[in-house]
Amino acid sequence: MFIAMNRFKVKKGAESAFEQVWLSRETHLEDVPGFLEFQLLKGPERDDHVLYASHSLWRSQGDFEAWTRSEAFRKAHARAGEGKPLYLGHPEFEGFTALQEISAKAAPAAP
Repeated sequence: MFIAMNRFKVKKGAESAFEQVWLSRETHLEDVPGFLEFQLLKGPERDDHVLYASHSLWRSQGDFEAWTRSEAFRKAHARAGEGKPLYLGHPEFEGFTALQEISAKAAPAAP
């Protein structure tokens, strides 16, 4: 499994606008080969920004890289430049290959 993350330092006061851009966009991810899951995360507040992260799970790094060269990627990021005034600097990408996975045991059925 491969985990792709982007971290965004969103300017104070721009949180709602940033969230609206992300929550209203068409991701074009559902039918991409190797895509497993996506999450938009809101993190800690700092003096001048609030930290956000996009977090996506992929079957492999190759699947993720293929997506970044796809038409689905271009469509999903067509409006990306519109959000620049909302955050400080550029998004910070981090990619991780999973070395170990541990899942919760199935919960017992309710009586």
